[in-house]
Amino acid sequence: MDVMEQIKDQIESHTILLYMKGSPKLPQCGFSSKATQILMACGEQFAFVDVLANPEIRANLPKYANWPTFPQLWIKGELIGGSDIIIDMYNSGELQKLISEAAGSSEKTDG
Repeated sequence: MDVMEQIKDQIESHTILLYMKGSPKLPQCGFSSKATQILMACGEQFAFVDVLANPEIRANLPKYANWPTFPQLWIKGELIGGSDIIIDMYNSGELQKLISEAAGSSEKTDG
């Protein structure tokens, strides 16, 4: 699988996905740290990809997303944006609603 297919698969496989520098427990930049703090405050689980540990993804994701910087938050296959947008949406309450709806729609029922 080439790196663009890998990125597409990651985005399609995870309802809430953060491409970041480092990990939520050990972020490697202030923007990634703030983004993970906000996502954790929203109270839903999210997946992450450490772009520092995945240099091919780090090099190609900006082309795939047409977004030059990290972190990048993706919800239900859609790029939400980077740190500034995440902060603004959280402060307005919009992010919590979006994440709650996305997490609710991804729940599987035992039927």
